[in-house]
Amino acid sequence: MIGSVLIANRGEIARRVIRTARRLGMRAIAVFSDADAQALHVREADAAVRIGPPPARESYLRGEAILDAARATGAEAIHPGYGFLSENAEFAEAVEAAGLIWVGAPPASIRAMGLKDAAKRLMAEAGVPVTPGYLGDDQSPDVLAAEAARIGWPVLIKAVAGGGGKGMRPVRRAEDFAEALAGAKREAANAFGDDRVLLEKLVAAPRHIEVQVFADAHGGVVHLFERDCSLQRRHQKVIEEAPAPGMDAATRTFVTDAAIRAARSVGYRGAGTIEFIADGSEGLRPDRIWFMEMNTRLQVEHPVTEAITGLDLVEWQLRVASGEPLPLAQNEIALRGHAMEARLYAEDPAHGFLPSTGRLEHLRLPDGVRVDSGVGEGDRVTPFYDPMIAKLIAHADSREAAAAGLADAARLVEVWPVRTNAAFLARCAAHPEFVAGHIDTGFIERRLEELTIAPAPTPDAVGAVSLESPASPWNGSAGPTGFRLNADARMTAHVRVDGTPADLPFAFGPASVVRLDADEIVTFRDGAALRVALVADAAAGGVADFDGAIRTPMPGRIVKVAVQAGAHVDAGQVLVVLEAMKMEHALTAPVKGRVIELSTAEGDQVVENLVVVRLETAAD
Repeated sequence: MIGSVLIANRGEIARRVIRTARRLGMRAIAVFSDADAQALHVREADAAVRIGPPPARESYLRGEAILDAARATGAEAIHPGYGFLSENAEFAEAVEAAGLIWVGAPPASIRAMGLKDAAKRLMAEAGVPVTPGYLGDDQSPDVLAAEAARIGWPVLIKAVAGGGGKGMRPVRRAEDFAEALAGAKREAANAFGDDRVLLEKLVAAPRHIEVQVFADAHGGVVHLFERDCSLQRRHQKVIEEAPAPGMDAATRTFVTDAAIRAARSVGYRGAGTIEFIADGSEGLRPDRIWFMEMNTRLQVEHPVTEAITGLDLVEWQLRVASGEPLPLAQNEIALRGHAMEARLYAEDPAHGFLPSTGRLEHLRLPDGVRVDSGVGEGDRVTPFYDPMIAKLIAHADSREAAAAGLADAARLVEVWPVRTNAAFLARCAAHPEFVAGHIDTGFIERRLEELTIAPAPTPDAVGAVSLESPASPWNGSAGPTGFRLNADARMTAHVRVDGTPADLPFAFGPASVVRLDADEIVTFRDGAALRVALVADAAAGGVADFDGAIRTPMPGRIVKVAVQAGAHVDAGQVLVVLEAMKMEHALTAPVKGRVIELSTAEGDQVVENLVVVRLETAAD
């Protein structure tokens, strides 16, 4: 058995590997960039080595720096986690050339499955069903257009070296093909340095089914059942589950047998995932499932497979890498219950899911489910890496109970001031159509508006800001409005919720809040963080609700300050221009007034909700 392992990754990935390595008695070694110097995975490891500045290309993607760290600490093996260098054949070869154990797929297998067109040819030769399409070398627009017409509309253009939805375009009409092809090639060249594409028949009601496989160096290959990763947004997975809803025994046997043939065809070793696309328009059927690609690594969603099998997949990886045979034969691996995983991200669904960065001043994650997280309260979410805060994994006897457990867990998330998608996840997991198993990859896009609506604050939360505020009519001897004899008091307060004026009912009772000042709190409801401010003596919706503060809607950089202190401005006039996520956002004056304070300058990096301008409202 390996005695020491260096984890060439960060965050929850590194913590996940450290946890199993420790249980097996191994010495766990971490690496870190300057941005992660105080990260949880660094603090938990037996040793940690700095490998560079924050950008991944200057740290976590520097193979030689990681090898130097392994040599310096006496590591016997390198575990790449998932992401970064986990599917880099050249790095895997360098690890083995250095005399270290590579806890991953053989370099030849990584290469064989690295390009989508070559992988599909290989799978077809192995008898694995592949989606009808075009995998030819001729990339001329005329040939591609002719092949698309031969396949039949609609078709899907996909980058040969692609992933994560980049270089991918659905095309439903011949007249749209040329423009879509140019866009896909341009995006593929920018993302992967390779503009080659393949064509596939666009599958109706597509479902993403993947099979977890494991192989050892002694000829053993098994599957650990399937997962359904159909709940996606823009080709990025949101909720994963195991087993797949609606999977009957015959279809399961068909798809798992195909996955094992795929793994054997490339001489696989270790953990891998064979991904399939299924036409779910008539339910899951053996003749409607086709090979899509293979991920030659452990997947982010592996915890749902661990939950339904009771196995530790990282332990299996380490044992196989040590030369041991697979711990169990196929007939010894049983499926128990149902599991779901949701990816809790630092992003703002209300603003197009823009990433949200900053310090996690308030962080409460739920009990009662498995939580895999790479951060704790007080840590920072930086712009350098994937903005995942945690994975929430619920396991129960039935799919319905697992969905309910996941929704409840997402509702209990409390994070401030960083924004999260917790409320969005709760709505997804609790949606009646999702609970019924009526899902495909377009589920979220068709329901995006209803899934991203923020809940209103609870009456107790509104009461918390209304009772203590110096501006409140109920702070002191004044009684509640709306009081009637022999009936409940009907009390309302004029408030702003995340800047939007509203009249809301309130009551006095306990509420989970973070107090910002006497007039403003942050409250949590159903996974959402809501900033609630009291507005005294003003009707909701009027300009009297404006408190004079112009705040940044998201983190970014100030690229223009269009006014000076003391300047008189009109309603709608641009005050500051913020650049965020490669787009410019103009912050304007909602009312006529005078600039009494400027707190930023051009070039400043700013956090979300920072007051950059204060206005004094002009008298009419």
